Amino acid sequence: MSDDTTGEYFNDSPIDLRTDQPHSARMYDYLLGGKDHYSVDGEAAEKALGAFPMLRTAARENRKFLGRAVRHLVRETGIRQFLDLGSGLPTAENVHQVAQAVEPESRVVYVDNDPIVLVYGGAMLAMDERTAVIQGDIRDPHAILDNPVTTSLIDFSQPVAVLAVAVLHFVADEEDPAGIVRTLREAVVPGSHFILSHATADIAPEEAMGVQRSYRAQGVPLTLRTKERFTTFFDGLDLVEPGVQVVSDWRSTVPEAERPDPANVSWYGGIGRVA
Repeated sequence: MSDDTTGEYFNDSPIDLRTDQPHSARMYDYLLGGKDHYSVDGEAAEKALGAFPMLRTAARENRKFLGRAVRHLVRETGIRQFLDLGSGLPTAENVHQVAQAVEPESRVVYVDNDPIVLVYGGAMLAMDERTAVIQGDIRDPHAILDNPVTTSLIDFSQPVAVLAVAVLHFVADEEDPAGIVRTLREAVVPGSHFILSHATADIAPEEAMGVQRSYRAQGVPLTLRTKERFTTFFDGLDLVEPGVQVVSDWRSTVPEAERPDPANVSWYGGIGRVA
């Protein structure tokens, strides 16, 4: 991707892509081996890799968890609509591709606060009437829920899957991540599900805290949380078996001996159901 900082145009309106500062969504793209990032994002991610060399493995295992969780909901619960918060750019094996491969009528709204998602994500999905991307911030859930694009695709009178995968660890304690999930939970009907994942320092504390320090030093907020704290985000929800697990273990069909060491993943995930 070009490092031209003059911005792009969307619907004839200039958008500041903020390419002079790293963004968590584009750093994640870099870690996954994507191309939708700038040099500043790659440089920031490399510094984090210096603290935790297996960070790419962690990101990829989290991505695999996302795919397994989405397939589970489409196949086993009948859910056909997804609200993906902090989605990053829609790329290979993203929610709409996974869900629509099982059920072509599945509808997906992607949400991210990086303006580049609106520009490039909107262009990529322009021909898909069942999938849309909006610019929004999980810290303002009401604005996301009330967005006309959201309400045009998501029928909140029917069960919906809400995803906050690899995003709540970018929400500081004082921004009340549990309260954000509660607000979203109260907006959806019984039978809806929440797919959540979150980085932790429980398993490899020295390396993980090094990543947190590296992200924060570069202006990217990151707050690692314990399994106990992460599990509180599912309060008011029925945890789907096997509960909160390291993402590489959650319903994995890979033999345990062939999975990465949990210390090289250091990421929890789970699904909660609205009763």
